Amino acid sequence: MIESYSSILTIRRKVFEEVAKLAYEGGDYSRIEEIPYQMLKGQAKYRESIFLERAIVAERLRLAIGLPVRSADEHAPIAKGIEEAICTHRYYEPPLVNVIDFACNACPTDSYFVTDACEGCLANPCSNVCPKDAIKIVNGKSTINQDLCIKCGRCVDVCPYKAIVHRQRPCEKACGMNAIESDEFGRAKINYDKCVSCGMCLVNCPFGAIADKSQIFQIIQSIRAKEEIYAIMAPAFVGQFGPKVNLKTIDDAMEKLGFTGVYEVSIGADLCTYEEALDFLEKVPSQLNFMGTSCCPSWSVMAKTEFPEFKDNISMALTPMVLTARLVKKEHPNAKVVFVGPCAAKKLEASRKSVRSDVDFVLTFEELMGMFSAKKVDFNTLKEKPLKNVTTADGRGFAVAGGVAQAVVNTIKKMNPNLQIKVASAQGLENCKKLLKDAKAGKYNGYLLEGMACPYGCVSGAGTLSLAPKTKAMVEVSKREAVKKNVLESEYLDQLNHLD
Repeated sequence: MIESYSSILTIRRKVFEEVAKLAYEGGDYSRIEEIPYQMLKGQAKYRESIFLERAIVAERLRLAIGLPVRSADEHAPIAKGIEEAICTHRYYEPPLVNVIDFACNACPTDSYFVTDACEGCLANPCSNVCPKDAIKIVNGKSTINQDLCIKCGRCVDVCPYKAIVHRQRPCEKACGMNAIESDEFGRAKINYDKCVSCGMCLVNCPFGAIADKSQIFQIIQSIRAKEEIYAIMAPAFVGQFGPKVNLKTIDDAMEKLGFTGVYEVSIGADLCTYEEALDFLEKVPSQLNFMGTSCCPSWSVMAKTEFPEFKDNISMALTPMVLTARLVKKEHPNAKVVFVGPCAAKKLEASRKSVRSDVDFVLTFEELMGMFSAKKVDFNTLKEKPLKNVTTADGRGFAVAGGVAQAVVNTIKKMNPNLQIKVASAQGLENCKKLLKDAKAGKYNGYLLEGMACPYGCVSGAGTLSLAPKTKAMVEVSKREAVKKNVLESEYLDQLNHLD
């Protein structure tokens, strides 16, 4: 979750702009070698060396093109492999989320330590509560023997001066899957057997050492090839690009980049809601003790891998992204579809065999902003061109935590006014795990469960531009502006059977 703007964001977004420029201009792509020197001149601003800064930018450029990270020992140009990346189809070599080794600070892992705030009090509550006798008083101050410490945290709770702190590696703390490990040098390493590509590690690393691969380069190749290409915009896009880019002007904005047209993914959210409502009415509690929503891919993958006994409890409804993409391809058989949203995990979802033919590319809002910057699009000159496709307030609410479940509940109430639906929800994968553990214990029998990998929901995904509370407020405005409120009013429901 982005909590404030920083130099890391500035660099990351500048990289997307430069890659977009490179792709739009075409020609000799070996000039990518010059970009780190154009971006960073003179003295180092962020690290101990300008050479290190440029080396890290070089790897970010490669990742933004879909190329693998090079090790510090590899002698190769930035452009190595770029010939294969010059294509008009989705391209990147797994893994999706990567650690740039020489950018990692090798932060200390989970530990407790005593700060200078310790007053050496006579009561010594910290040592008294320690179950392993790991805390001793040395020269009037408490000290912790790390070899004995079991990280129970009792000392933190009782210290009257709050002088004992729990230090965690930020990326590790942000990962709800315990997928962040350490290599032989103490640097962060991702366990890809556990990783669900939620992207929380990359936005929480204070050294900017983690980045995901992009498809921005290939999308622009497709645009330059004059292909028919539609953007489907996730509901969280409102407010991401400022007040001038809204539901009335987004079509004009995307046309300036070379897109053929725009659809709201809220259309698919309406259809997904309807399917999940039917699933719940049919299966809970007769076949399933509870049902979980399906739209967040990180939540869905976590639930099915960590709790395999619940694989059937997660709704089998297609996600809004997939349903909208299928609708677009039904209306435009020769078109390519680009999902534009806040989420890194959608890139992984779009790579699944069952989805590949529906969603051709995935862009985050950050990557799209790079394209706007590269083309020097002036948002103040955008013309109002309201989207033709009509969606509902409930569909737009998918962007915010609680919105998916609320949409399903609202629909069920329309279908069966006398039925009371109990709902429980969680944000962040660690909390989602707790939700499912409680479900396993029988606490949520008969419930509809909503899981979101990101705090606040999609509005704080790893690829967002705006702070979550601000975007959440804008989503509420877009919901109020929707003429149709409930998904049963959607004009696309009659097409649902043709999209599954």
